[in-house]
Amino acid sequence: MMITTADTPRIAFGIRVPMRDGVTLAADVYLPPLAAGEADRWPIILNRTPYLKSNEAFLETARYYTEQEYALVAMDVRGRGDSDGIFVPYVNDGPDGYDAIEWLAAQPWSTGAIGTIGGSYPGCIQWLTALEQPPHLRAMIVAVTPSDPFVENPTGEHSPMDMCWLHFVSGRTLQPMAAVNWEEVYTHLPLLTMDERAGRANEHWRNDLAHPQLDDYWEPRRYQHAFERVNVPTLHVSGWYDDEQIGTPLNFIGMTSRGATPEARASQRLLMGPWGHQINTKAKLGEVDFGPQALIDLRGEHVRWFDRWLREKPAEEKEEKADAPAPARIFVMGANEWRDEREWPLARTQWTRYYLHSGGRANSRFGDGALSPTAPDAEPTDGYRYDPARPVPFLSEPTSMQIGGPDDYAAVERRDDTLVYVTEPLAEDMEVVGPISVDLYAASSAPDTDFTAMLTDVWPTGFVQRLCDGIVRARFREGMTSPTLIEPGQIYHYTIDCWNTAQVFKAGHRIGLMLSSSAFPKFARNLNTGAALGMTSEMAVAEQVIYHDAEHPSAVILPIVPRG
Repeated sequence: MMITTADTPRIAFGIRVPMRDGVTLAADVYLPPLAAGEADRWPIILNRTPYLKSNEAFLETARYYTEQEYALVAMDVRGRGDSDGIFVPYVNDGPDGYDAIEWLAAQPWSTGAIGTIGGSYPGCIQWLTALEQPPHLRAMIVAVTPSDPFVENPTGEHSPMDMCWLHFVSGRTLQPMAAVNWEEVYTHLPLLTMDERAGRANEHWRNDLAHPQLDDYWEPRRYQHAFERVNVPTLHVSGWYDDEQIGTPLNFIGMTSRGATPEARASQRLLMGPWGHQINTKAKLGEVDFGPQALIDLRGEHVRWFDRWLREKPAEEKEEKADAPAPARIFVMGANEWRDEREWPLARTQWTRYYLHSGGRANSRFGDGALSPTAPDAEPTDGYRYDPARPVPFLSEPTSMQIGGPDDYAAVERRDDTLVYVTEPLAEDMEVVGPISVDLYAASSAPDTDFTAMLTDVWPTGFVQRLCDGIVRARFREGMTSPTLIEPGQIYHYTIDCWNTAQVFKAGHRIGLMLSSSAFPKFARNLNTGAALGMTSEMAVAEQVIYHDAEHPSAVILPIVPRG
């Protein structure tokens, strides 16, 4: 291997790494400078990416890690950049990751201790690799990690915004997102041919849409059902406004409760900041400023993690409790402070139901919808018309680089096809930290439809800050493996997973819940016909009825944490 010596770090470009099927992947290797008399063997940090290994960002990252006496290896995944083969998202990345790690461990400049790092796609494929159990994988840092199929998006269909990402990684090089009018593309029906509307046929889009429920087709992309096979110390990193946030806390819970060994379960750490998908880059998102403390020395966290698990230290030194960081470090918004915790969710959580109430006119922010911990007795229902031709908007930039944030939903809540429930102004601060869910009793005139929920912080100024949200598709109310249509007019019990938040609702603020049947284009519109998903353009209007009485106590479940 030829490595330049004029600069720091030493660099070897385009090293060919063989896979078990004969395909070779391309890697750039960055080694620390070599001092006289020093052994040229280093622990290795591996980042495998579909976003191209050869760029200024990797060079700058390599300079940092080589200064910390690590080798950094940046590798194009199969079918992308300089690597051979065909790119099929996620499908080959587990076995390829195993082969790459074991090849690196055998190199003369390697100590045999390999750590992996990366966010989003490069985060997910670390998990797929860990399932393969490469012997020399010693630690992972996984950030903003996608979940298994249908966890983030339990509708049986791609989000329309997924088309933007598939366009971005089509071919071998990155495609310009700005070349396409995405807002127009997202409105295209049927969903199946949206790829043509975006200007490029995409077999991955169409193949996925042909499998609208969890079946064997999705198995190569799954990992969250199999943490029992993973024995790797892992630093889990995300932000409360990461558009794939749900995966990171779930993975931390999965590994601390079901990891392969007691040692694996004890070697997990969660780090959650007030960030979007691009973590630790901005202290202000939209109109909300989380303060200078929102940004941390994240690379320092990375190096400390790898120092703990990749350096050749005695086991008892690695496990020294005084040196080990807290298992969970979270940023509590509103209070705008970091908190070290022993677990997630927090053991001191008081799971509290805030019930829906109204006089039957909860439509829009001007209605009479209320939230309180008092259970309902006899109350009228609330209703609205869901027209998929006029969906409730989900506020976001048009590309998939970041989907949503702490946006102001005051204008959206003027619509009569939203139901808005709010508490009275709070007399004192209330801390809500953990998973959010909604128990909903509802009926529809349609054989299939959606129900959406969004938790908000309603400021005294009228600013309605989105915190987190979710969706349930009626046909998948019992899970993604067993779709069944509903009987029009019949009342069903639904659970809406709204992901997680960590928010102090300040005194004078109100807790808000917005219910509807669409959040477009984050989620594909349910056309209300019960037809095969993604294949048709015919729409129907659905009359939706929400129940909140003694027999049907619809509620949002809040993880309230006692202050102080």
